[in-house]
Amino acid sequence: MKKIFNLTHALFIIFLLLQLLPSRKAGAESLYILILVVLIQVIYLLVSLFSKNREKAETAGDVTAIVYLFITLWELFTSKLNLLDKHLYPTPGAVIKLFISELPDMLKGLASSMALLGKGYLLALAAGILLALFIGWRKRLYRAVKPFTKVLGPIPPIVYIPYAIAILPTFKASSTFIIFIGAFWPIFINTLNGVFNVERKIIDSAKALNVKEHSMLFQVILPATLPSIISGATIGLVMSFILLTAAEMIGATAGLGWYVKYFSDFGDYTRVIVGILFIGIVVTLITLVFDKIEAYLLRWRK
Repeated sequence: MKKIFNLTHALFIIFLLLQLLPSRKAGAESLYILILVVLIQVIYLLVSLFSKNREKAETAGDVTAIVYLFITLWELFTSKLNLLDKHLYPTPGAVIKLFISELPDMLKGLASSMALLGKGYLLALAAGILLALFIGWRKRLYRAVKPFTKVLGPIPPIVYIPYAIAILPTFKASSTFIIFIGAFWPIFINTLNGVFNVERKIIDSAKALNVKEHSMLFQVILPATLPSIISGATIGLVMSFILLTAAEMIGATAGLGWYVKYFSDFGDYTRVIVGILFIGIVVTLITLVFDKIEAYLLRWRK
């Protein structure tokens, strides 16, 4: 039997009671955060009531409880007790209200950012996997290339940004190059190690059947290396986001990183927080999609 009352519900009630206290920002702003919390509670109740997986329902409750605790403390110290500087620490209601009004502009910035990210990341994915497949199963070539991965791989890609902006003709070209470098090494190194560590008996069995090199690479070695490829691709995706934001902060005129940097220069910290929240949501959604793709490609492990 499911518990009717738990910590998550208790924190929800505490937040509702908190709204009875006088606020420095009454009216519409308080209403925005109240609507958001009620919406979160409705979603949580639906998940807890209809989820067949008990662990997922418990996790949803724990995550919701942490969100409630954070919002409650934020609301308490900014809107109710007025202990924090209102310029540096806007109320949650003000952030939610501005988030909604700024959403069209942020979506335009998202389109610009995703265009840069997509080019650099997909190029790195293709180049990293193909080169690693070609090199990894040739022992002599693998031993020759391995030292270079140890020297070049650990170099923080962000150090290339000023030089790339200086030598490449456009900001888009330099950003694509930086994202490519940042994503390439994790993908290449993980795939390379995965190919080299494929069980020898699998390769020997394929050779005994006179499998051609093309078939060996793409029908034997590639499927066996998928866990390593996905591990590297995940790290590369995270690096790509970091580098994309950093590059946009330095030289862009549009995009998510530019949005945060532009308004921070003008001291508009409410919009800075809005931009950070939007980036967090975008990264979370892309990660969820990536996890679904991973689960599909590696469904044979279950």
